[in-house]
Amino acid sequence: MNTTLLAFVILYLVGTMGIGIYAGTRVKSTADFAVAGRSLPLAMVITTTFATWFGAETVMGIPAKFVDAEHGGLRAVIEDPFGASMCLVLVGAFFATRLYRMSLLTIGDFYRHRFGKGVEIFCSIAIILSYLGWVAAQITALGLVFAVLSGGAIAPPVGMAIGTTLVLIYVLIGGMLAVAWTDFVQMIVLVVGLSLIAVMASEQAGGASKVMALAHSNDWFRILPEHTPNGWLFFIGSAITMMFGSIPQQDVFQRVMSAKDSDTARKGAIIGGFGYLAFAFVPMFIVASSLIIMPDETKALLAHDPQKVLPTLILSKMPLVAQIFFFGALVSAIKSTSSATLLAPSTSFVENILKNIKPGMSDQQVLLSLRITIFVFTALVLTYAILMQGTAIYDLVSSAYQITLVAAFVPLTLGLFWSRATTQGALLSIASGVGVWLAFLLVPGWGEAFPGQLAGVLAALAGMLLGSLAPQLVADHRSHVAHMA
Repeated sequence: MNTTLLAFVILYLVGTMGIGIYAGTRVKSTADFAVAGRSLPLAMVITTTFATWFGAETVMGIPAKFVDAEHGGLRAVIEDPFGASMCLVLVGAFFATRLYRMSLLTIGDFYRHRFGKGVEIFCSIAIILSYLGWVAAQITALGLVFAVLSGGAIAPPVGMAIGTTLVLIYVLIGGMLAVAWTDFVQMIVLVVGLSLIAVMASEQAGGASKVMALAHSNDWFRILPEHTPNGWLFFIGSAITMMFGSIPQQDVFQRVMSAKDSDTARKGAIIGGFGYLAFAFVPMFIVASSLIIMPDETKALLAHDPQKVLPTLILSKMPLVAQIFFFGALVSAIKSTSSATLLAPSTSFVENILKNIKPGMSDQQVLLSLRITIFVFTALVLTYAILMQGTAIYDLVSSAYQITLVAAFVPLTLGLFWSRATTQGALLSIASGVGVWLAFLLVPGWGEAFPGQLAGVLAALAGMLLGSLAPQLVADHRSHVAHMA
């Protein structure tokens, strides 16, 4: 057990928790708790949107996919970081300004204002369910960190519980304001820490040119799929899962809506998205370096437990200062993502489901309900993460956003940009998208012949067009017939 390193990590966890608790002293209302009082400057919007995606999968999941012996390379990670980063860019370019000016507390509020309570509830349920896999991935990584640092003395489920509790405390107290403040500190630690590790790994590997030559020899820079209909279909299906499926997400919405004005919201999302895409290559570079620094051990880990490649490299080949920076960066990435993804579904539940069940709650009652819901959701997702042990972190994340892609993306986008979209169209879109997606998921062979999420979003689009236009065309036809008579 590396007692010194473990002590530093715990001290860092407690320190950032203290920052979050201090931020919580400024929370006076539901708006403060949910969207930081719409007060964040550009620098904090950039760091908190950057932190939206820079989690456990970026540090451990994406690099493992990238260097996979059979199916690696950039085309293996088209969903994340490419799709994920472009989600933030699209939000900033097309959605942030319009949504910010509506002064909404949750993304579910948009569905209620545009299509009514039924669509609000259905889309909010889809959004809430999508967070199970996403938060579980972060909790799984926390368990892995404690297990690795303790040399196995702390079992992964115990590590999950410890790490989750420390995150839960400051989220319960400070909400989005605490998330933004801690994200700002944690992203500085992350960028500095991983940059330092990358320089050290490059030196040990004999220079960046050798790492690049290794990547080139393995064809890891290839991004386009095989030039077959099947290859392109699944490539597109992967690309749009997080690129479009994450746009109607509450954590993305909260971070953008926490900006002090619409221009800050727009710029923060775009810069944060491009920043995430650029920096996501750093962990990939470090893991590629490990194949030169410790080739046999890395190949063995990639075959059986790829998520441990980076921690093993750091613990076995790097000095203590580098270990402290790495695990500080890793914990920063995990905490920044898990804190917001605990807050987001809880906010959606209270604002868009509970308030429909129990209308007329005061602001203080809503604030209390938010905190209770966060506690309950955290307990549920911790249990889910423990039960799902053994599932790859990348897979937990990538599967999370298919449901919002097929259920919530089309009603949001056409609701904002197409004036003829109707409530009937939105309901048919949700039913068609989810129904077709489930069919491809459950019927043997369908999902192998055609990507289910792509089929689902196409069905959702058709449902919206048909449901919105058909009644209007029928009414126009009847009016024409009546006029002719």
